[in-house]
Amino acid sequence: MNQVHKGYSPLTISEFDTLTGLLSRLLSTQQSPVIIPGEAILGIEAIAAGISAPGRKILNVVTGPYGDIFGKWLERGGAEVIEVKVPFDEVATVDVVAAAIERHKPCAISFVQGEAVTGGSNPTKEILEIARQSNLITVIDSVSAVGAEPVLMDEWSIDFVAIGAQKGLAGPNGVSAVGVSQRGWAFLESNERAPRNSILSLLDLKRPDNSTTPVRVPANIPTLEARDLIVSLELIEQEGLEAVNYRHQLASSAMIAGVQALGLEPWQRNSNGYSSLTTTVRVPEGCNLHIDKPIGIVAPGDGELHDKLWRINHFGANASQQGVEQALVTLAGFVQKDPSKAIAAQKGIWENAK
Repeated sequence: MNQVHKGYSPLTISEFDTLTGLLSRLLSTQQSPVIIPGEAILGIEAIAAGISAPGRKILNVVTGPYGDIFGKWLERGGAEVIEVKVPFDEVATVDVVAAAIERHKPCAISFVQGEAVTGGSNPTKEILEIARQSNLITVIDSVSAVGAEPVLMDEWSIDFVAIGAQKGLAGPNGVSAVGVSQRGWAFLESNERAPRNSILSLLDLKRPDNSTTPVRVPANIPTLEARDLIVSLELIEQEGLEAVNYRHQLASSAMIAGVQALGLEPWQRNSNGYSSLTTTVRVPEGCNLHIDKPIGIVAPGDGELHDKLWRINHFGANASQQGVEQALVTLAGFVQKDPSKAIAAQKGIWENAK
């Protein structure tokens, strides 16, 4: 008797609706986020392509390499880009952003919430409050922040937010999402240069507004990754999103305590700017150690930061006491120091939180 081959099972409408609902709750929004058929950089580029046009002046706050890239995409679309750039070992300040808004009178503002490359976390809620007072369209790259920090789309009046699954959410990297507000959709639709019939078209992926138009699963949504993301988001809900955020915050605090116990210096100069996702450490002066690939969750810096910092990626399953401890042992080996004081320092953070 021949065995029945079950073959490929496409994503069902029910699964698609489940994923959309999970993403809405993750972003604390009443809107239906757009599911992006690829890694989060695709969603970020799609936002840039959809909102940029001649005659639109956009304030782009650059605190890391992804802000640089986003600004170039906005310019490619014809927008006038006003850049507010700070050193990559700092984060933006509300005063600097407010002054730029007052001086240039943009129609929109864009920035990265949490910088995975530099270990910085911008004062997102406060910047958005300033933007709201000036009635700006707000564009946030929360790819590295979601799961590690709050991303409250409706409460904070975020118009566009890109998120990824492979970091704080401990999910796959082959599918992502973009949250768009009603005002954001109007901003897209008013742009005649916004892509259509394109992989960069958010408008093509928009869920129908009315019940008379049937919902269809976009043909290019990667099925296995979408199912994996459903599982990841369900696990987030089981643990509780606030608990997941808090676990990442504890991992960051424990890592900083351990790093300082080793006599190392955080890359970010202001403690208010430490990311909950990634801790970055200055390579000590005179240190000749050169690493080209990650060792556990400790990685070299990217690009121009390669030999200037070490990056500790304590996110997802590694946002834990065990993950932090293992990373500190690795760092201690780099600088040839006994890790015991660092381990004790990080352990105290976890114990005091209980």
